[in-house]
Amino acid sequence: MSCWQKYNCELFETDIIKNTRYDTINKLRISMVRLMEESKVSLHKQEAHVGLTTKYSYYLLPLILMVVDYAAIYCAEELAFVLRNWLMPQGPELYISWLSFNIICPFTYIVFFQLGELYTRRIQFWRQIARIFKINIYATVAIVVMMYVGQIAGSTSRLFTFLLWLFTFIFVISFRFVAKRVLDRYKLFRKPVLIMGAGKTAAILLEHLEQDTGLNYHFVGYLEDNIPELAIASRYKYLGGFEEAEAAIRNTGVKSVIITAPGMSQEKIQELVYRLQPLVQEISFIPDMGSLPLASFDAESLIDGHIVMFNVRNNLASWYNKVLKFTFDFVLTACGTIAISPLLLGIALWIKRDSPGPVIFKHRRVGKDGKIFECYKFRTMCLDAEKKLSELLKSSPSARAEWEKDFKLKNDPRITKSGKFLRETSLDELPQIFNVLKGEMSLVGPRPIIQAEIPRYGKYIEDFYMVRPGITGMWQTSGRSDVTYDERVQMDTWYVRNWNVWFDVVLLWRTFKVVISKKGAY
Repeated sequence: MSCWQKYNCELFETDIIKNTRYDTINKLRISMVRLMEESKVSLHKQEAHVGLTTKYSYYLLPLILMVVDYAAIYCAEELAFVLRNWLMPQGPELYISWLSFNIICPFTYIVFFQLGELYTRRIQFWRQIARIFKINIYATVAIVVMMYVGQIAGSTSRLFTFLLWLFTFIFVISFRFVAKRVLDRYKLFRKPVLIMGAGKTAAILLEHLEQDTGLNYHFVGYLEDNIPELAIASRYKYLGGFEEAEAAIRNTGVKSVIITAPGMSQEKIQELVYRLQPLVQEISFIPDMGSLPLASFDAESLIDGHIVMFNVRNNLASWYNKVLKFTFDFVLTACGTIAISPLLLGIALWIKRDSPGPVIFKHRRVGKDGKIFECYKFRTMCLDAEKKLSELLKSSPSARAEWEKDFKLKNDPRITKSGKFLRETSLDELPQIFNVLKGEMSLVGPRPIIQAEIPRYGKYIEDFYMVRPGITGMWQTSGRSDVTYDERVQMDTWYVRNWNVWFDVVLLWRTFKVVISKKGAY
């Protein structure tokens, strides 16, 4: 009997299993995986079964999404129709035929969604939003063209058309989000996927894929020739090695395979693709591309597909994108400033009553092209903050080491009562909206740094200089002070090299969730 088999038998013969809860059993499973790692013995293969709703999700989910989209478009039409007549009571009442309202208009949008692969491809939800926005414009233009061709444009309200476009975009996204959440909750119509490779790359990838609402993946198990990562071995079923891929595909009925082994040779990947392509609908693999800006990649096949050429774009080098980002920042900030002005006034009065000193604190920070500017924040420290910091760093070696590491202190004696709350909720950074209006900062961008931090960026400082620093960004939405300094630098660099306006929207949305949870704030 092997070491693994002996341990397995002894474990299940004990009385512990009979009396422990699920969480204790899970800990024992992890212990077994650790023993496997130490003894270099492979896990026993397990069987994986795919439910009927999951097995036929390729055909059923598109139909469900079409019904959801139809309901969203119909509701958008109803609201646009009612609002138009309410906003223009003096004008002629809008009339739309039953055929146009219930058939032509909704199915025009659905046809465009189909052409945009919104039913046939599963992509990240924030990318779905960007695609829906573009397709929604095309579909609305097509409807306007059809109205002119049908000679009914003169009797159709332009306000109704605009409201239809706006509400269709909002409702389709909202209805899809709710529908996907419901399907996730009851584990329905998930896409069965087989993972090939269970190393560190796979562990990182699976964590992100499982959290994305747009993908709705069901990982039936994994194949691995080497020792898997503990995070994968303890959660997913082991279905054998790479040589048993064909059998695993036939037994599970999966139509999608993800090869997560970036260290695998080109010959090996090519062999796997040719072996498995006749058995599945799609194969995805993670190439070893280092830290290149993959979000701005375009792939083009040359010489009848025998050679692939990658094009890397610098999105922020385009004048069009620069104008778009500046306009996005200015318009959103101007509207936001008016909306939150009562909140700004309330916070200012609280700070004034809580401790003596000015309400706004100005700190010199490094901006675009290395220019120095005064960054505005609500004051969260006492007036003699620098003196207290100097005394603390002299008297406490541990505090000095913490400060030298990240330029932050978890238990900072300089923080006032109001300042503690403002920092935990990130409300202390609200005055930076005036830096945005002055053109010194952006809503989303790299974290603003002080001059002493420039050497920490090393060769990546040129990336930082390319854009205006942001009120929020990848660092603020990825753990904030719980993230190491090197990780912050990598996040700033990644953002600059992979920027697009929809990613700014995603980061703004994530900021609200992080602020509410107070994750990593101090």
